[in-house]
Amino acid sequence: MRKFPFFYLLTILACSSPKSDQEIFSEKQREEISPISEEKEKIAIPELEEKLQSQGLIDIQVVDPSIKVELKYSTEDNFFGKDVYGDLTRCYLQPEVAERVKKAQEELKKTHPNLTLLIYDGVRPLSVQQILWDSLDKPDSIKPLYVADPKIGGLHNYGVAVDLTIFDEESGKPLDMGTAYDYFGYPAYPDREIQMLAEGKITRAQVANREILRKVMKGAGFTGIGSEWWHFNAFSRKEAGEKFELIQ
Repeated sequence: MRKFPFFYLLTILACSSPKSDQEIFSEKQREEISPISEEKEKIAIPELEEKLQSQGLIDIQVVDPSIKVELKYSTEDNFFGKDVYGDLTRCYLQPEVAERVKKAQEELKKTHPNLTLLIYDGVRPLSVQQILWDSLDKPDSIKPLYVADPKIGGLHNYGVAVDLTIFDEESGKPLDMGTAYDYFGYPAYPDREIQMLAEGKITRAQVANREILRKVMKGAGFTGIGSEWWHFNAFSRKEAGEKFELIQ
């Protein structure tokens, strides 16, 4: 019978010994941790965001990552001082509307490389629209100038309207448009700019900044409104109703 050196036998025994419970557990961990982590990431999507995706809307920063987003209704920096979007921090729009915003961004970058669009609001579910309507301290006859009646819905509620300004990459802040976002008064009215200039309520430089925004947005197929320099529509109310469903 052939004899083997003692150290050789020890090597064989070590290699053939069963794995310890700790080794088995470690291998199992390596196999399971990654899928679990990925599943947690999926679950982490805010409920409202998941709801918007299920209704066919798209994240504007998926379409164009260079566009900045600061949803004012996800903060308390708005006209009624409440966060009504919760964990939602991304701007969602109908896909063809998002493409128009991308076109506006591209035009802006061609003429002003240091400037970029900064979005304050996109789609607005009807549940949020009701909160805005109830929070606006104005007579019901005046409210539709600023907030669509949730009983009928507005263009934000279809995902075809966008509120935005222009951000200066060099200065690190938005251009001066004469008023803050959600300012309810004549100085924010495009229709009253001549009057407000004459009264010294806004300056020519501020109007010039607004003109940059209006030019790129209108060139991309949007129309503005008379009472808010920041608001632009991709479709009329009639067109939106024919093409899309109200976002719940």
